[in-house]
Amino acid sequence: MDELEQFKQTYFDECTELLTQAEEHLLALEADSGDLEDLHAIFRCVHSIKGGAGAFGFTRLVEFTHTFETLLDDMREGRVAVGANIMRVVLPGFDVLSDLVNTFMAGQEPEAGFGEQVKQRLEAAICTETPGAGTLQPRITARPAACATPDADETPLRRYEISFLPHKDMLARANEPLLIIRELRLLGRVTVVCDSSHLPRLNELHADECYLSWRFELETTHHRDAVEEVFEFVVDDCDLTITELGTSSELYLEQDPEGAWGLYLKVDNGSDEFLDMDPQGAWGLFAPPAAPPESGDVGTKPVAAAPAPAPRPGPQPVPAAVEAKTAGVKNKPDKEAGGTQTAGSIRVELDKVDRLVNMVGELVITQAMLDEQAGSLQADQFPALLHGLELLGQHTRELQESVMAIRAQPVKSVFSRVPRMVRELSGKLDREVRLITSGENTEVDKTVIEQIGDPLTHMIRNAIDHGIETPEDREAAGKPRQGTIYLSAEHRSGRIVIEIEDDGRGINRERVLEKALEKGIISADSGLSDEEIDNLIFAPGFSTVEVVSDVSGRGVGMDVVKRNIQALGGRVFVHSFPEEGSRFTMTLPLTLAVLDGMIIRVGTETYVLPLTNIIESLRPARADVQRLVDHGFVLQIRGEYVRLVYLHKLFGLSGAIEDPCEGIVILCETEGDGKVGLVVDELLGQQQVVIKSLEANFHLVPGVSGATILGSGRVALILDVAGLRAMADKAPPAPHSRAAE
Repeated sequence: MDELEQFKQTYFDECTELLTQAEEHLLALEADSGDLEDLHAIFRCVHSIKGGAGAFGFTRLVEFTHTFETLLDDMREGRVAVGANIMRVVLPGFDVLSDLVNTFMAGQEPEAGFGEQVKQRLEAAICTETPGAGTLQPRITARPAACATPDADETPLRRYEISFLPHKDMLARANEPLLIIRELRLLGRVTVVCDSSHLPRLNELHADECYLSWRFELETTHHRDAVEEVFEFVVDDCDLTITELGTSSELYLEQDPEGAWGLYLKVDNGSDEFLDMDPQGAWGLFAPPAAPPESGDVGTKPVAAAPAPAPRPGPQPVPAAVEAKTAGVKNKPDKEAGGTQTAGSIRVELDKVDRLVNMVGELVITQAMLDEQAGSLQADQFPALLHGLELLGQHTRELQESVMAIRAQPVKSVFSRVPRMVRELSGKLDREVRLITSGENTEVDKTVIEQIGDPLTHMIRNAIDHGIETPEDREAAGKPRQGTIYLSAEHRSGRIVIEIEDDGRGINRERVLEKALEKGIISADSGLSDEEIDNLIFAPGFSTVEVVSDVSGRGVGMDVVKRNIQALGGRVFVHSFPEEGSRFTMTLPLTLAVLDGMIIRVGTETYVLPLTNIIESLRPARADVQRLVDHGFVLQIRGEYVRLVYLHKLFGLSGAIEDPCEGIVILCETEGDGKVGLVVDELLGQQQVVIKSLEANFHLVPGVSGATILGSGRVALILDVAGLRAMADKAPPAPHSRAAE
């Protein structure tokens, strides 16, 4: 890859992050049109994308982002009101921007006329709407010192002198000085002086070169970092000097010698006089006392031109609001003193991280092989070697955890797409839907995140189309007009659990059975339970919709959900309650690379059982094993009955121990199906194993989630406990054995 391609890839990686950030702020802006900070953040994202596009010659992208940026700037300035009407223009504009970035990222050119209609709508909205009630207003309005009044919310007015000398090629890099000046005006009162002395003769002038420079005097309540942020996109394309001239006024909350609290405003007029109020409520200038009071207390003494204030009463309690405000100021960390530490970051290609993960996986296998060989060594003969191998095992585990932490990402990147989808679908299907999310910062392997997008999309669409009723139907059923969808993520038993729950009508089981019989998915004498009927919606080609639309009706959505989740080593469950709603639960592994497992033996075969599923292992007493007619055997333990599953019967193995009282029962927890007891011959020990995809190298096998290479060099299958439970449910009852005696 040449140097230019590397820069392009870096630019596209940044675009992906910027688009994600912009979408989050767009949705926040739509929910709260009074938040000016969201609008600033969106503008900065679009401006950054435009700057890089100009550097790489993506003309179509530059032209579109320039129009989009202009509208956003009008919205920031208050010339265009922020409301539902303008958001109907801005959101499609963002979609086109995303598509253009993705097109250039794929090395292609956009089709002729692509996004032209949306661009025209953006242009039509520029400076055409009259600001009204929805107009954004700055959160802080800078007032000159002369107009300042003692107010607990006042902040000092700072003055800056700024010299801004753009390089000649700044315009060619898609940077517009006028937009920078407009953004600077948002910080406070600005005096602008333009230097045109470098303008060439007309016949020597080039339209894409910049010949002007500017000098600004800014009076603002903001700190220097806010001023520098205005120029952050052009800092490499100009000569910039920012000089702080000091503050125009400073407000103090102090206690006088008698203990009374008051507000004192130091006026920048060359003297040490203070602005204070006398007992009659009149404001005047007062000089400080001749000798400073002890302990830093500030007193006041009237100048000759002002009436002397009467003595103040004794100490008064500080109001709670004032006390909280001053406490907050005192506890604020000092950035210049190093009180705040900023975490650094580095951008690394995902392929490099994948190679690192693979190498760590091979290291784990090698370490397991060394442990296997060291098992026959005597501790008293090779103490240093065995100690070194033990340290190697510890370091290998720490290295593996650190590498997996690099790949871990919050599911927020997937959840952030859902609000937009809910809004569009609810409008298209005439529904009123509210989305509530939680657990967005739950971290999971990046590979898992990349694969759960489609299943999540299908389940959200299913919840809105099939679950949530129309507002009229909800009112008739005694429900609020607005339906609710809950989307959550959490870590549970070493896995990530994602739930989508709605308060709609639930699954119509009669309708599902009717359609399943009609399509030949089941037979008339199937005798399915409610849970089995609910799970029919995952059957290929199944749909209860009569008319196919662009939302549903083709019978591929939920089938895709199940297949994609199973391919990740996960499972999906559905629980429905008539007229109350449905809950879909996805359980997925946190990582697809390594896991801690228990090595078990059944007959002559060796398997790996994930530790996250294991509750305990035991050899039961014969009196605790009972036979249920037509349901096999159960284990009575601590007042509950747990079904026993014989692995040798499920996999057709010979030479295995058939009596659980002579073998080992491993009590495991499954997702959504309670507990199950696996009957095995022997526990061989705990080991960290590298997961190899079985489906990618062979095909999906029921009851098996993957494979691994053991320290002995043998291949062992990794068991899927929930899949084993499902296999046992379909298997015929176990015959009578000694366990029933």
